[in-house]
Order: sequence, then C-alpha cells, then structure tokens
Amino acid sequence: MSTAAATPVRVMLIDSNVLFSRRLTDALRREGLEVVHASQSAYALTMLEWNTPAAILCATNLREMGAFEIAPLLRADPKTEKIPLIAISSGDSSALMEAFRAGCDECVDRRRPPEEIAAHVRNLLLSRQEGFQPTQMLPGSDTSLSGSLEHHDLPGVLQMLGQARQTGALHINAAGVDGIIFFDAGEITHAECDALFGDEAVIHILKVCQGAPSGVYKFAYGSAALHRTVLRSATDLLLDAMREFDEAERDNTSQEKV
Repeated sequence: MSTAAATPVRVMLIDSNVLFSRRLTDALRREGLEVVHASQSAYALTMLEWNTPAAILCATNLREMGAFEIAPLLRADPKTEKIPLIAISSGDSSALMEAFRAGCDECVDRRRPPEEIAAHVRNLLLSRQEGFQPTQMLPGSDTSLSGSLEHHDLPGVLQMLGQARQTGALHINAAGVDGIIFFDAGEITHAECDALFGDEAVIHILKVCQGAPSGVYKFAYGSAALHRTVLRSATDLLLDAMREFDEAERDNTSQEKV
C-alpha cells in the first residue's frame, strides 16, 4: 500500500476460527496491512468508535451476528456506512447473492488460499483509495486488465470495475461463450453474447461463467459502445443471474434423481 509507515492501513477481521484467522492475519500483514482481530462481532462493533478500520472482513457463519447481520447496522450509521464490508463465506453459490442483498461490498470464499484473499483485500482498498490501475491487479500489463476466471470470479471483476468507475470493454470467453460488456464511468451500458444483447446478454454471461470450470477475461480501457442496451444495475443483473443459475442446478439435480 502506498501509505506512510507510521500510519499503516488497518483492517478488521471478525472470525471465530482461530487457525483460519491466524493464517489470514499473517497473509494480510505480508500485504502491508495492520490487522485487528475479533472473534465476536458484538465486541468488534464496539471497537469501531475508537479503532475505525479501512475495511472489515467478517465471517458469515458466526453464532451471534455474521456479515449478513452486521451489514445493515453498518449502513445505518453515518460513521460506518462507507466502510467496505467483505463477507467470508463457505463458498456456496448463494452466498454472493445473499452478500449483495445484505449490503456487503464483496464476498470471498474462505476455502481460497489466505494469500489470495489478502491480495484481493489489498486490491479492493487500492481501487478505492488510488483509483484502479491494471498493474495493481495483474503485473505485466500497462494497457489492459486480463486474467483467468479460475482466480478472479466474474462478479468480482464487474464490481471492481464499477467501484473504480472505469470506462472500457470487458471481453469474456468461457465454456465456448464469447461475450463483451461495455462500461461507462463504472456503469454497464451495453453487452453482447451470441444472439443476445443488453440485460439478457449480461445475465447469460454471468450464468455461463458461474458454471464454467475455467475461462479468461480482458478489459480494454477507453473502448466505448455506440449505443446503450443495458438498463438495469449490475447488482440487479447479478442477482437474477445467480437465481437462474441456482434454479438450473436444482432442476438438473432433480432430473438426475429421477
């Protein structure tokens, strides 16, 4: 982080799993972050008055209040409403949808290596503090952002570009689908995928990538769409895509049992 050594960026970790917390804390510190850990969310909330963090990471499976329960409390208080809240989930497909509905800014899978989670948190903070830059995410490219969907899920990429108010075209290729999503100052304005366009194309791309074992993406900065076809917010489209994906998964499971 490009922050003075005397004032390190502080993040708060709320998780009752001692081993996981220790490993993630070590990884976050290696990223140059100061970590305040609490095993109980009620106690953590009392610390916010005198120990305000730059971001909060909170487990969803706590006995008392998890990330989904504390999100409305944070958003209701002017002093804490702007603090990014990152939910730490068990990785099920509905967790991301629940996180956005509750008011969380991000959702990460606790099964991922602590180093990946820590790097994701650092990049989120950089995108908010300094403006998103491709070299902050994937070293080696100064003209475009690109990567594998095995390491960066598509909803996270969309949210990252939206938060950084980027303008350009995101090209996605996964499971034989070739799609493109245009952004204008962080808003999704146009999308195409096969014969689909607009909202339908975005939902289709998200569903395909959710179920695909691998895929790649590349964001070309500055590219603009000639017209606007996407009328709904990225969050609404993401929720619809996750709902349709879950319904399709249930249908497939039911057919296999017959």
